[in-house]
Amino acid sequence: MTNQPLLLQAFEGKNKTIPVWFMRQAGRYLPEYRAFKEKYSLDQMFHTPEVAAKITCLPIDILGVDAAILFADILTLPSKMGFHIRFDNKEGPVIENPIKDVDDIKRMHNFSDLSFVKETIQNVNHDLPAHVPLIGFAGSPFTVLTYLIEGGSSVSYAKTFQFVSYHPAAFHQAMKILTKNTIDYLNLQKKAGIKAFQIFDTWAGILRPTDYAHFILPYIQDIFATVDLPSIYYVKNSNHLLPLMDKSKADFLSVDHTVVLGHHRTLAHTKKGVQGNLFNGLLYANKKTLTKEVHDVLQGARKHKRYIFNLSHGVFPDTNVNQLKTIVDLVHRFKWKT
Repeated sequence: MTNQPLLLQAFEGKNKTIPVWFMRQAGRYLPEYRAFKEKYSLDQMFHTPEVAAKITCLPIDILGVDAAILFADILTLPSKMGFHIRFDNKEGPVIENPIKDVDDIKRMHNFSDLSFVKETIQNVNHDLPAHVPLIGFAGSPFTVLTYLIEGGSSVSYAKTFQFVSYHPAAFHQAMKILTKNTIDYLNLQKKAGIKAFQIFDTWAGILRPTDYAHFILPYIQDIFATVDLPSIYYVKNSNHLLPLMDKSKADFLSVDHTVVLGHHRTLAHTKKGVQGNLFNGLLYANKKTLTKEVHDVLQGARKHKRYIFNLSHGVFPDTNVNQLKTIVDLVHRFKWKT
């Protein structure tokens, strides 16, 4: 019997129970989180290590998940690279000095003080039980760059497509800067004590495979090849990109609901582990339906040698906590390997 945490066992395919955690598990659906929100702004919570650490650890006892995910934002890194970022409860992140032309790339620089992230990780590891590892993370260079060009969230990504079309060399230059900083940022997290990391490439799915191969894949490969930790690569709307994602050099591919586990040719032949992928809409389902759907995902996952259960995207803010508890219990009781 190994004393290694269940999540880390899954990276080696040694687990007999399936590990489960949820993207955005330390968030607004928790009453305890909302209590913090009454006292602090979102930015204050990110920058106060004692608070960020407590929020990171909340789901462990409440849900019984097998990993903690660092409470931070994918724009934490560029906020220390010369971009003025405001977190608005209604609008989401707002970049007050977005990239509008080629000259704006020149003001991108190496990140400054991120000691508060390091301190948060150290506090989390002090409080976590030994069997629960901490997952660090970063936004992918492409996803972060779309925010910086769009000035925040977007539906059409028109500004991004325009920049790519009119200034491809400058776009690549920005990707190179962000890639270097992302590697340094993840190594900072590693030194502070994370045990694995996930790259969130949330908006990569807006691209065609040929564009993904040109503008994203080389930079993603560099990150996963350089940061020496168990790694997970998440892409939203990932079905059409999986053959290229398989070349990412990540240890695990985290897929959304556009992929049916056990029935995708790339995943059937990949040497990587698989994470996912219960459709988030099912968080509102009744218990009978939820039980069946979780079971269907798990049955599909049997075909993969290494597997971690997760959702297709982050937990919704109005999710009932009991739904997540039910999912964790179902996953842990599932007969994975005999």
